[in-house]
Amino acid sequence: MCGIVGYIGDRQATPFLLDGLTKLEYRGYDSAGIAVFDGKDIRIEKTVGRLSTLKEKIKNDLPPGSLGIGHTRWATHGRPSDRNAHPHSDCSGNFIVVHNGIIENYLPLKEKLIERGHEFKSETDTEVVAHLLEEIHGKLERSKSDSPDLFLAAVREVLKTIEGSYSLVFMSKLFPHEIICAKQDNPLVIGLGEGENFIASDIPAIVSETRKTFILKDGEIAIVQKNSVEIQDRNGDRIDKKIFYVNWNSAAAEKGGYEHFMLKEINEQPKAIKDTMRGFIKQIRPARGTPAPERIAQDDSAIIFPELKWNPEFLDNIDKIYIIACGTAYHAGLVGKFYIERLARVLVEVDLASEFRYRDPIVDEKTLTIFISQSGETSDTLAAMKESKRLGAKTLAITNVIGSSLAREADQVLYTMAGPEIAVASTKAYTTQLILMFMLALYMSQLRQTLSADRTRELISLLRKLPAQISETLSDVEPIKTFAEKYGFNEDVFYLGRSLDYDVALEGALKLKEISYIHAEAYAAGELKHGTLALIVEGIPVIALATQKSVYEKTISNIKEVKARDAVVIGIASDGDEELEKYVDHVIHVPETDELLSPLLAVVPLQLLAYYAAITRGCDVDKPRNLAKSVTVE
Repeated sequence: MCGIVGYIGDRQATPFLLDGLTKLEYRGYDSAGIAVFDGKDIRIEKTVGRLSTLKEKIKNDLPPGSLGIGHTRWATHGRPSDRNAHPHSDCSGNFIVVHNGIIENYLPLKEKLIERGHEFKSETDTEVVAHLLEEIHGKLERSKSDSPDLFLAAVREVLKTIEGSYSLVFMSKLFPHEIICAKQDNPLVIGLGEGENFIASDIPAIVSETRKTFILKDGEIAIVQKNSVEIQDRNGDRIDKKIFYVNWNSAAAEKGGYEHFMLKEINEQPKAIKDTMRGFIKQIRPARGTPAPERIAQDDSAIIFPELKWNPEFLDNIDKIYIIACGTAYHAGLVGKFYIERLARVLVEVDLASEFRYRDPIVDEKTLTIFISQSGETSDTLAAMKESKRLGAKTLAITNVIGSSLAREADQVLYTMAGPEIAVASTKAYTTQLILMFMLALYMSQLRQTLSADRTRELISLLRKLPAQISETLSDVEPIKTFAEKYGFNEDVFYLGRSLDYDVALEGALKLKEISYIHAEAYAAGELKHGTLALIVEGIPVIALATQKSVYEKTISNIKEVKARDAVVIGIASDGDEELEKYVDHVIHVPETDELLSPLLAVVPLQLLAYYAAITRGCDVDKPRNLAKSVTVE
């Protein structure tokens, strides 16, 4: 959840630390801090609030030195405050640590440390790690340990003592030639330079400096010096790590002239969808002169997934499919369930990852579990995957980040090609997840022979049109701006839909809640009369989706119910639908397509409506309160 950076080399560390944290602030922005070794001592500067507050505090007195670490926090243990901000140190100030994750056994450890005379300054679980490191190092030193690196030996002992999930980065003024990193469940990346090396919890922080990286796996420890990086396991055995080359540049993670990352990413959806349908990435492209494999046959006759080693027998041996995810990815899973059941005729259940493990799910070797996560680092989703594998299920990951923990844990992986998504509120990740779920359902239907060749070709042909149709929707946002300005100060909004429109309504309501702080609820339109109608009062805005022809008349009936209570209704309809205008106050039209594909078009105006509502209310669009991009704690 938090952002971590580190630098060791010959340059001044502070400019990189601040720049890297700027690119990671989407991971947490309750407080920020840096620690830099100046040749004699380590200077720590930290403050509650946004990174801009820290920058202002030190702008005329940047900490000097070429060794440093930094952190931007999303608070878990202890409220946002100066003293709870990272980095944290031990009593002596010899050992400094930054941390992303949760130390689950920190309370008993803290109590024992206090009994032995340690004095704590913060409420965090992280400070325990610094005090443990000081104590263990002292014991090793007094015992005249024969370890060639007492710092590393002490870190290794700390890791044996703590329990939980973490990425940890350690520095010490006693050992100013190295930074030590450890990873368990939370992401950590080492950027490889010439005479300098970089550390970060996510690639955007380092991509402007280097494309060569090591992506740490669980249980790995990195000893980072300015001219070398050594990776070891917990036992001290060296690991020959393969270099991962980043295939996008720093410009891809910048705003590119847009006011906010969210607006940029909404407008990147046509390209992201094209790239996802195409499917290849630079790292796995074939040799020059050989055509890249594509996920759609040139004649639109079939979906091709070279990544999957499936055949009809594989699916014949699957009794049940679970789709497991959190938040926006969960909403994509709901649409995916509809696609797979409708097209491939296989029973699917969708589960929240945070609940899945705790209900003793019926999972065995005849179960396929599909996990969806933009970052591939979502803690609950990773834990659910590990439980599924323990129970014998087959696992498939759908993620946007190559080399992420989810991708590495899964039996097989399909990558969305959304590119870096920086805004906390997910947009292009959602639509590319929908694209992959639709294509996966078609792929499964081919193996199971549940669709005719003509129907398959028709759907694929319509699939290819989606990028241009989304571009068309994005070309005229003025009506949506107008609605946002008119209704953006309401404190309650309701979203209604049936069938796939309901699944999209859930995502639309989440977007509005996330970034505008308007209380928004989505309901299956047919459920209104079972209690929800009591909340519909005069003037309350209702967003009604009506793109599903199979339930269109019933949706109209539900819209009439809310209009009879004097709600203000904004309808979402397909082009050519003139009927809906008779029953609503306003209509937003999206291009016409097969109703199965309408979620990809209907969600775009909902994203824009949330964005402009947040602008109207003066909210920080890219950094909504209490939220962070990658949820790496349970």
